[in-house]
Amino acid sequence: MNSFDSLLAWQACHKLVLSVYRVTAAWPADERFGLISQARRAAFSSAANLAEGSAKRSYRDFRRFIDNSIASLAELRYIIKLAKELDMMEARQADSLEAVRDEAGKVTWGLYRHVCKRA
Repeated sequence: MNSFDSLLAWQACHKLVLSVYRVTAAWPADERFGLISQARRAAFSSAANLAEGSAKRSYRDFRRFIDNSIASLAELRYIIKLAKELDMMEARQADSLEAVRDEAGKVTWGLYRHVCKRA
């Protein structure tokens, strides 16, 4: 397998992690162990699963980790929606973060389809 940092999906997920950390820094302090932690974990998991999976020896194993990454991206989609509805961030900021998440999802799904063909 390739080095994880050469994967477009990992690059997009890493960009998402950075965005989530920046946005959640402005969320209410009482959410530090709630939504802030959960949002950061979901974003981190999307990138970390791609990094870990890329080190696996088979495409079948790698596919499982990509699947986990996609699930974390779905979780983050809900967290962004919830945070917006709780007025923890402005609609414009939520839309911007969702666009980054959506791009990460698109390229991660592309990687998933590619790996499925080889598995």
